[in-house]
Amino acid sequence: MGADEVFFAEWERRAAGAKRSLARARALAESLGVLSLDVPLLTVVGSKGKGTAATYASASLAAAGMRVCTVTSPGLRDNRDRLRVDGRAVSEDDLASLGRRLRDGIVELAPSEGYLSPAGLFTLAGILHARDVDADVLVLEAGMGGRSDEVGLFLPDVVALTPVFGEHLGVLGDTAAEIALDKLGVASPRTRAVLSAPQSPEVADALSGRVEYVEPGDSGLAPELLPEGLGRISAELGVAAARRVPGVGEPAPARAAAVLASVVLPGRLSWHRVPGSATTVLVDSAVDRTGVAAALAAARARWGGLDHAVVCLPDHKDLDGAVAALGDVPVTFVRLPAAHLRFTRALPPSWDVVEAAAITSASLATLGHRVLAVGTVYFTGLVLDAVDAGTRRLFNAGASPRPGGSGA
Repeated sequence: MGADEVFFAEWERRAAGAKRSLARARALAESLGVLSLDVPLLTVVGSKGKGTAATYASASLAAAGMRVCTVTSPGLRDNRDRLRVDGRAVSEDDLASLGRRLRDGIVELAPSEGYLSPAGLFTLAGILHARDVDADVLVLEAGMGGRSDEVGLFLPDVVALTPVFGEHLGVLGDTAAEIALDKLGVASPRTRAVLSAPQSPEVADALSGRVEYVEPGDSGLAPELLPEGLGRISAELGVAAARRVPGVGEPAPARAAAVLASVVLPGRLSWHRVPGSATTVLVDSAVDRTGVAAALAAARARWGGLDHAVVCLPDHKDLDGAVAALGDVPVTFVRLPAAHLRFTRALPPSWDVVEAAAITSASLATLGHRVLAVGTVYFTGLVLDAVDAGTRRLFNAGASPRPGGSGA
């Protein structure tokens, strides 16, 4: 069995109509001795920007001198990227060891009609790893949902809610407001702060009196320490949430600036040269009209125009919005060979359609010098792999202030 096969085994063998079982995940957490946490927990939920919020929260905590274990979902280039300590992905050996411990616990569980989800098992692995490395604080990004997600098994000290929209309608709720309430369901009597990015009027009405809002500029960080585009508010949310974690002091300004300046966000408006070519790809995990339009604006601001867009949007994403935003841009549409993703919707006749295996550094280089790649994170991970993007370290926890910088 490979290092990460145990995480997907039950999901891949699930019967038609089967659902993930939180009860089974709870039983496994109990058997592993991780259901009760002995370190503070910051949980990130929402529809978009969760990875950015989790990364900036983790970097802020590291700048404050905390050893932080972070679990995000899904990985960037592979599953090692889901589990990090102080911004660095776990090793292949560590992932394999965690997988073996999960497998040993799973074989002791009673049979169940429900299955253990991959995201839930990575969550449990991250908590195990946090104990292994004596982490001071844990940051968990929900896979999908809130109280309906395995992160809901663990009582957070702080909750960060990124922007919520109508993704997974009929699964998490029938409206964006219902989805937001499911996500906010991770909060518990232990939770001392529930912070939210600005929300749509529908969602804000449902959350009335339940959250504290983080507005642009509330982090107090200089603009150059924050990402461009729609991810900026999620970054500020992460920083603000980190400050509310119990036992965390305020880092020296120069130290905080040094660590946050080192943050990289592959797949979130990130620019990459295709190896061996003159082609640059702007990669962004945009899945709706607003996100695609923002990525197009960033491309045109830097390049003045673009030669081609590569797009991957399963049926449940905002394909119509992306089509409208892209207009007459030449497009190659990519279908992924994932059983849980459907690609049945009609596409504009001018778009080329390829399978995932066609996305290589050589094929990207044929599309021109200025290429935009947007879509689901499973796809952007494929592109990051094709361009050999660095994803093993998202920030440098040991970054030192520049000579002459201010701060203690």
